Amino acid sequence: MDTAVPALAAKVYLVDAAVEVRHRLARLLGAIAGVEIAGEAEDGDSALEGIRACEADIVVLDLRLADGNSLALIETLSRLHPAIVKIVLTNHIARAFRDACNAAGADFFFDKTSEFDAACRTVAGIARTQRASP
Repeated sequence: MDTAVPALAAKVYLVDAAVEVRHRLARLLGAIAGVEIAGEAEDGDSALEGIRACEADIVVLDLRLADGNSLALIETLSRLHPAIVKIVLTNHIARAFRDACNAAGADFFFDKTSEFDAACRTVAGIARTQRASP
């Protein structure tokens, strides 16, 4: 009889105004061992509600959302749920945007056009680390 406890998956929540991007991310990230796509949203208010409801471990979000930008969401998550890893994946890559995201509490910042794979590898690494932790 196998008494091993199955490894828990890292719950990832996707926040992007573009449904196509969310679906692509869900397909790529969902194929990673130890990653569960826990939900998705196109705006900050829906995202915050969904992130809290599913108890997400990682949030991958675009800077531009359907209701504006994600800086307030990043700040709220950083303040109320600091353990959640916040990964910004955006086309808005100017230094000022990166600095604003870092100031709001983003843990990682990636260029959607050239670092999509790097963002996916980062999620995979976080999931591996999480599974290895007791």
